[in-house]
Amino acid sequence: MNESKQAVGRKTVIVGGVAGGASCAARLRRLDEEREIVLLERGDYISYANCGLPYHVGGTIRRREALLVTSPETMRSRFRVDVRTGHEAVAIDRVRKVVAVRTAAGETYEETYDDLVLATGSEPVRPRLPGIDLPQVRTLWTVPDAVELRRLAAEGGAKRAVVVGGGFIGLETAENLRAAGLSVTVVEAAGQVMAPLDPEMALLVEGELRGHGVELRLGVRVEGFEQRGSGVAVRLAGGETLEADFAVLAIGVKPNGGLAAAAGLAVNARGGICTDDGMRTSDESVYAAGDVAEVAEAGTGARVMVPLAGPANKQGRIAADRLAGREARYAGTQGTSIAKVFSLAVASTGRNEKALRAAGWTRGKEYETATLVQNSHAGYYPGAEPMTIKVLFSLPEGRLLGAQIVGRGGVDKRIDMLATALRFGGDAASLRNLEFAYAPPFSSAKDPVNMAGYVACNVLDGLVRFAEWNEPERRPEAGRLDVREAAEVLAHPVEGAVNIPLGELRGRLGELDKGKAWIVFCATGVRAYNAARILAQKGFGDIKVYPGGVRFHAATHPEPDAEPVAAAASAAKPEEAEDKGGTTRLDCTGMQCPGPILAVHQALQKLPEGARLEVVASDPGFAKDVAAWCRRTGNRLEENTREGSGVRAVVRKGGGEVPAAGGGAAGGGKGKTLVVFDGDLDKLLASLVIANGALAMGRPVTMFFTFWGLAALRKKRPGRIEKTFAETMFGWMLPRGIGQAALSKLDFCGAGRAMMKWVMRRKKIDSAEELLRKAIAGGAKLVACSMSMDVMGIRPEELIDGVEIGGVGTYLADAEEADVNLFI
Repeated sequence: MNESKQAVGRKTVIVGGVAGGASCAARLRRLDEEREIVLLERGDYISYANCGLPYHVGGTIRRREALLVTSPETMRSRFRVDVRTGHEAVAIDRVRKVVAVRTAAGETYEETYDDLVLATGSEPVRPRLPGIDLPQVRTLWTVPDAVELRRLAAEGGAKRAVVVGGGFIGLETAENLRAAGLSVTVVEAAGQVMAPLDPEMALLVEGELRGHGVELRLGVRVEGFEQRGSGVAVRLAGGETLEADFAVLAIGVKPNGGLAAAAGLAVNARGGICTDDGMRTSDESVYAAGDVAEVAEAGTGARVMVPLAGPANKQGRIAADRLAGREARYAGTQGTSIAKVFSLAVASTGRNEKALRAAGWTRGKEYETATLVQNSHAGYYPGAEPMTIKVLFSLPEGRLLGAQIVGRGGVDKRIDMLATALRFGGDAASLRNLEFAYAPPFSSAKDPVNMAGYVACNVLDGLVRFAEWNEPERRPEAGRLDVREAAEVLAHPVEGAVNIPLGELRGRLGELDKGKAWIVFCATGVRAYNAARILAQKGFGDIKVYPGGVRFHAATHPEPDAEPVAAAASAAKPEEAEDKGGTTRLDCTGMQCPGPILAVHQALQKLPEGARLEVVASDPGFAKDVAAWCRRTGNRLEENTREGSGVRAVVRKGGGEVPAAGGGAAGGGKGKTLVVFDGDLDKLLASLVIANGALAMGRPVTMFFTFWGLAALRKKRPGRIEKTFAETMFGWMLPRGIGQAALSKLDFCGAGRAMMKWVMRRKKIDSAEELLRKAIAGGAKLVACSMSMDVMGIRPEELIDGVEIGGVGTYLADAEEADVNLFI
């Protein structure tokens, strides 16, 4: 079978005919017409699109032939390469320069070479677990694998599958099995999916998977497989068993470096072939390319193995250049990747935060991060979709280290921009200064990549500090300030947050403790940054902005009872609501968060009880916002579907159940109401202790302040207010706020009061002022009796923020649904 040379020249044997091997053969022929090139491939196909295999399983790519990039016949005729499929290299004799080859028929022969290129690729990891060789345990790595999985999913009557592994292949397979109509469970040993992402970014992907019906088992290992009739049972650590028609292994790949190791070539601990920047191995006549090759990481020089098609093709070309006598060097791999997970695009480049920490880097000393939410194009142009961008950069110079993006539109464009900047050593300032094409359908005047640079520069300049995504939970002592409007808060409340809209912040700074650490929230981060700048310049010391705003917080802290959506930036004005046969239509196309939810709030206020409001919005986040908003406001969400790139929702005013928390004391008979009639300090303390205790138990609380109790809600310095003589007299006689309240007994002109406060401080008991603040922050509903205010001449502007004004009906509505009602 050893063929003679077709022309005078060197002979190159290439082992492996997919990405690295095929690209090397084609490039080498273009550079050297006289060289003899032999391409050995043990399978039946060369140069096929293995990244497209999952989409053939789900039927998106219908024809198997579409996966075949180049056929053996084309390679033979167009490039005069001696392609031999079904021929496996089984040994290398480096001294004699001979490769031992075995054919599919079992015959063996020897093939001589002057130069050898090993592009043997990688293969799926198959751990030695009980039952791993059952026919129902499949992998997806070759064209025949994809054909068989498609047969099982589409023709075999399968109804349920388990995918073991939450990486690129695993999630793409899970999506396509769902598209084929199967129930799918993904089991991942790590605590997250998508290892290239940091945990908080992976949470966005996990939410998308669950929203499309994929069941996740994270942080649990598979211990084995058992035959169950015609199906398989997947045994998990901890004793749980998942039954399925078949399972797909996608837990990673390992390099096919056994041939090289047996030949005495230098390999790493994983079996990858060590190469230099010319793709040459420890033998000067042998080169390696693709998944099997260990190369340098771009920027750091660290030795890495990144199984991606793009680097494999480049490495094959580099090897061909060096074989042809050309000076070429591989510049390293930075791991730029992207995957489709249902309607999300998930992309990364460079290092993630996990890798930096593992390498000993410390956030705040050697590196920092910036996370922001940006629209794919101008918010006022229909179809803008938000994407979450995380960039990592070094301190103090701001050199870009890595980036991750999760979103629906524009992700591929931005990750490529960031990957290019990273490749050329870009820093935060260069991101800010890059000039991109702009028109409303394609981008914004300040592209999201520019915005990432602006934000990173603000961090470097000390203008802003960002909290970590889980910092509110790790630092319970830090206050939470929400600067959104009230209607936005109804959609996604931040637990325990003080709500002061940004437009009111300057006038209400007195409500915030300057000595306290504060984490500031808004919808996407812009208003929070403005609020942080106000606070910083007003003497507040420890201020951080929550990255990506409440939209990111809601995605990384999902509500357990949230229902999945069916099928599921400068503010434009909504189209005027118009009545269409009993249903009012509201067009919010072009509005970005929080515009649509505010427009719904305003429109429903004008409609009678029972009216229907149909809303069309282009902001994809509106689907979740309106569902959460309806749950909290007692309105009924009748429809909520994705239509193209937008959302259509139908809301009926009223008809829903008011939730237990956030809406007063309603809550299935578990609420607590207190009538605070007396303004004495000891009685106010008792009221507030009970209220905070109930809040700590997760119970909704309403405190109805009437007559003398109203004084506790007065501001210390309300400013000049025009009053009648009688109202002014009442004002002189009443305490100004809870801090001036006297004891009911033993006050002794304030001496007893002072003694009690001194004892409370010594014993570290919260003051009345602090208890009141905590009750407000904890979500207590404070109602000032409107009738008592009129009698006593107390004006609304005299009251502290966070207090509602209502009558007895307000109190009774909550009292009817409470199991405890107290009069103090």
